[in-house]
Amino acid sequence: MKRFQSLSEVRNELTAGTMSCRQLVEYYLGNIERQQHLNAFLEVWADEARAQADAVDAKLAAGTAGPLAGMVIGLKDVLAYAGHSLQSSSLMLDGFKSLFTGTAVQRLLDADAILIGRQNCDEFAMGGSNESSYFGPARNAADPDRVPGGSSGGSAVAVQADMCLASIGSDTGGSVRQPAAFCGVVGFKPTYSRISRYGLVAFASSFDQIGPLTRSVADAALLTEIMAGPDGMDSTASQREVPAYSQLLTPAPHYRIGYIADAINNEGLNPEIKAALETQLDLLRGQGHVVEAVDFPYLDFMIPTYYILTTAEASSNLGRFDGVKYGYRAPDVTDLESLYKKSRAQGFGAEVQRRILLGTFVLSANYYDAYYTKAQRVRRLIKDKTDELLRQYDFLVLPTTPTTAFKIGEKLDPVSMYLADIFTVQASLAGVPAISVPVGEDAAGLPIGLQVMAGAFREAELLAFASTLTEEVLV
Repeated sequence: MKRFQSLSEVRNELTAGTMSCRQLVEYYLGNIERQQHLNAFLEVWADEARAQADAVDAKLAAGTAGPLAGMVIGLKDVLAYAGHSLQSSSLMLDGFKSLFTGTAVQRLLDADAILIGRQNCDEFAMGGSNESSYFGPARNAADPDRVPGGSSGGSAVAVQADMCLASIGSDTGGSVRQPAAFCGVVGFKPTYSRISRYGLVAFASSFDQIGPLTRSVADAALLTEIMAGPDGMDSTASQREVPAYSQLLTPAPHYRIGYIADAINNEGLNPEIKAALETQLDLLRGQGHVVEAVDFPYLDFMIPTYYILTTAEASSNLGRFDGVKYGYRAPDVTDLESLYKKSRAQGFGAEVQRRILLGTFVLSANYYDAYYTKAQRVRRLIKDKTDELLRQYDFLVLPTTPTTAFKIGEKLDPVSMYLADIFTVQASLAGVPAISVPVGEDAAGLPIGLQVMAGAFREAELLAFASTLTEEVLV
């Protein structure tokens, strides 16, 4: 069976009768089995996927199938699916099964998507390489000695290696976009609040956003359209009407495009990524778009601001994992205090502990104003400047990552790992939509990603523009 690039290709085969959903699921199950060394899936729901496929085939025959019929999807291990393990790739949630299905996942099921398994990620979505997972790192299919990015690393690899047509991940500071760039797929983070977070294990609540990883922008648009919208279970979900993104992929003939000069000239930017970005900018100029350099004075402040705020929120959110109610409980305890201390010390990995400690420190009485309050003020400056630029320009273009995929074990120093997020955290701090699209490879055959940001709730325009950047890439 051939590798499908989009749901439309799958539907053509299904309509022609040359393939069934059951055959498609068997194809993906075979690919997962043959590529276990990539460690992309933590659990495969083979029998359930077959049963779902049979049910969708029956609906197709009756003409009652939903818009995602034929879409085989994997879920990052932070999304709740009733009766299925939900572990956040952590020992802390060992043995835990979700008691309910999250809103985004339920909407996929209601549209006749087929869910094939649970995917590896950084522990509690904290990391940029998938190396903090309790189950070991997922591996990049382009070079198994290299990381796939994170925290949605397994989700990106699964799409890259043709183990499913799409994955659903979560993006806090780039956790969908960065692995998408490392793996040569499309990664989309909608506007904050566009998709309900009900059923998403919380890392940093004012940043977290569910988003798809796909092989085509059209599929990202359709999945976002299905998952987005108001939700009575999430008071932070936007009440705005959801456009039919999948029907709005025709771009305007001309756009005003800005690119952050300091990002392109950043000393840490890989020369091949810089060259690929400059080539894309030249192509856009040649197509008649206005392409101009813009100044963004807060580039150096984004990483510290992001990590102060997200670790503070993580410290609060992860306080619920105490060894009492569910999940891991240390066996060698003598009293309540030792239960708390030992369960958390043994149940959380090093990176999660590091972020909890940092977050607790910046929230402490003596340092709250010096760090947390100041970071909130800087976040407002970053958001205001980003919004100002996105009123002047339709889109901002910048690299997704400063380097291509690095080798496993190469960036164990936390500071080096955190700096890898330098280009993705801006959209997260500002709450605006951003997408990473593949624009080629370096000399070693490693994928390169280009990132585009748009104004809040301008997903339709962003997806339409991004579709013109990838139409000849994912072939």
